[in-house]
Amino acid sequence: MNTVLPLMFGAGLLCIWWSFWPREETPAQRSRATMRDQLNDEVVQSAINGLTLTRLLWMSGCLGAFVLLVVMAATAVPAIAVAFAAIAAYLPIAVVRGKARRRRSQLRDLWPDVVDHIASAVRAGLALPESLSQLAIRGPEELRPAFAEFAHDYRATGRFHECLDALKHRLSDPVADRLVESLRIAREVGGTDLGKLLRTLSTFLRDDARTRAELEARQSWTVNAARLAVAAPWIVLAMLATRGDSLAAYREPGGVVVLIIGTAVTFVAYRVMRRIGRLPVEARVLR
Repeated sequence: MNTVLPLMFGAGLLCIWWSFWPREETPAQRSRATMRDQLNDEVVQSAINGLTLTRLLWMSGCLGAFVLLVVMAATAVPAIAVAFAAIAAYLPIAVVRGKARRRRSQLRDLWPDVVDHIASAVRAGLALPESLSQLAIRGPEELRPAFAEFAHDYRATGRFHECLDALKHRLSDPVADRLVESLRIAREVGGTDLGKLLRTLSTFLRDDARTRAELEARQSWTVNAARLAVAAPWIVLAMLATRGDSLAAYREPGGVVVLIIGTAVTFVAYRVMRRIGRLPVEARVLR
């Protein structure tokens, strides 16, 4: 007993002393989207029926292998065959990204109408699930299939939050993420500010779409110049490949080095020019 009491007293003093030094909590870092996640979002945004990320990668690999065999059979120069095979392998990804970019530009003008429809339905007294379901009939035509699937899922399960997650995955759009999370919070905690929030969001989206459209129109010449600068050397190389005596230089180590340096310079210059003229793309922080 004589030993236990001093130990307990010492432990109490230690706890009191320790309480004067609270440990700072480190904020949880949000995991950044990987390149695979971004490419998967672009596949969804392209709205190509039946296309998935796995199929896109398989398509790129098969096209690259096919071009490698064809160019190798035609020129018998491995360096040129590999270069054109790499370009061919990237071509499906470039097509999907271009289609996704154009569709995002189209949807940017449609999201304010979607928000206005939901605000009108809420103001008319409809519940949030019905407000979203009616967009399958009255909403913009490009977005009706996604909301029709939401209406089908909600009628089948009645689970609003799970149906919202499925809708967010189908759309894979930053604006849709903000809208879905706003409706989720309104469903959970209630409140009378949802109409005001939706009207504010609609005004912000219209201003953002108008400003971005003006900037894209002004910087389109930069993008076209970058694409022309990238394509020109490879078009010249393809024309030289039609002459057998011109291919002999690329069979030598010096020719291979020239191709490698030219590929690296072309890629770096294209990326730099695109980065200079590119508008910032809104990231999906609420995925």
